[in-house]
Amino acid sequence: MAVLYLASLINLIDVSIVNVALPQIQADTGATPTQLKWVAEAYVLALAVGLLPFGRFGDVFGRRRMFVWGLLGFTAASAVCGLAPNIESLIAARAMQGMAAAMMVPQVLAIVHVIFAPSEKARVFGLFGTISSLGVVAGPIIGGALISADLAGLGWRPAFLVNIPLGVAALIGASLYLPRLETDRETQPDWFGSALFALAAWLLIFPLIQGRSLGWPWWSFVLMAASIPAVLVFASHQRIRSAGGASALMPPGLMSNPAYLCRLGLVALFFSGIPGLFLVLAIFLQAGFGLTALESGLVTTPFPVGVMVASMLTQRFGDRHLHARIAGGAALLVVGMLGLVAVIQSTGAVPNGFALAPPLLIAGFGMGAAVISLFQVTMASVAMLDAGAGSGAMQAFQQIGAALGIAVAGQIFFTVLGDGGMSAGSESAPRFVRAASCAAFYSIVVFCSLTVLVGWQAMKRRDRAAGF
Repeated sequence: MAVLYLASLINLIDVSIVNVALPQIQADTGATPTQLKWVAEAYVLALAVGLLPFGRFGDVFGRRRMFVWGLLGFTAASAVCGLAPNIESLIAARAMQGMAAAMMVPQVLAIVHVIFAPSEKARVFGLFGTISSLGVVAGPIIGGALISADLAGLGWRPAFLVNIPLGVAALIGASLYLPRLETDRETQPDWFGSALFALAAWLLIFPLIQGRSLGWPWWSFVLMAASIPAVLVFASHQRIRSAGGASALMPPGLMSNPAYLCRLGLVALFFSGIPGLFLVLAIFLQAGFGLTALESGLVTTPFPVGVMVASMLTQRFGDRHLHARIAGGAALLVVGMLGLVAVIQSTGAVPNGFALAPPLLIAGFGMGAAVISLFQVTMASVAMLDAGAGSGAMQAFQQIGAALGIAVAGQIFFTVLGDGGMSAGSESAPRFVRAASCAAFYSIVVFCSLTVLVGWQAMKRRDRAAGF
């Protein structure tokens, strides 16, 4: 368990650690705003498109083997990130990291599910939730401390190099303790379906990231529109494979389940509201107002603390009032985001980290209250037979939502920031304030929409329960 959860912790830290490193990366490499977004986006997008197929590949090639390959690839890619000579090689290495994480992450809970007795699983899964929360909290602080310390004059590079000793320790532990598990040799991987799924995600996300720097050419809109038929072709291919008795990335029980598909859309929408905002906050605090990476990480810590506290508290409700908890959590996120915008817009020469803490804590509490309930509602619409595939698809759409949010929030921020770019100084402060405020409004719109949509569902369920 320690080996598996250490690997999961490395992935969670790496997702959040990069935000505090971005301003230093830009200063050192001269990256353009689009390239800076790709540093964050390449990892998330590769993870998103890889989760669904690699979850299935673990059943075919062996979960232990896939876990070790993914961990080895992740550790090696971290070394390449830390030693990258330029921004282009860093982006490529981040994509390698994301793909390796996609190999590793689905196997963690799959192996835990197999090797622990039913009487132990509740305690083991509860510990996984605690470690996940701690990973989110620790990422910005660890990254900020490493970058601010400027170890051996390496600047931002230790934020990636720190994964190497952790990865090596996990690899040694995996070789000693992970059991060899049975594989389903009769199942054939769906290579074409995997390619279609990746293509659909790329068609949507790539033009959103690259469009502004290219002047929004006509083909960028064509690519985004083409993502719709790509999804339809993917769905048709999955049905054909299932009808022919072959394994599918998304079984027909999921493809023909409108409740599950709608909730996948809610998962993607929900997770599009947060990652891009924290990328913007890191740039706002460091590039705009000169905070160190450590100070930036500490300023944003109240959000993951709120997530962790709310997650632990809401577990006590079990499966009661799920829709109301999602709507309430989304409403708290709206309140927190509005407070965050108010603080940002009142920022003078120096940002007030203490003033940012209450809205970030409120938003984090809303996130923690909603997210577990959202996962429970989504999986409640899946038959037990399709639980594995349903969980994998949900995680994939979670990451697609994150990739979409980074693309949209980044576009808004850098467009409003204008031609002055990342240059700091008192004369630039109003530009950063205006750009960060506008980017935050995307998150407000997302969570307002979720409050209304899920709140309406909660009201309908309450009326039905009351006999109206």
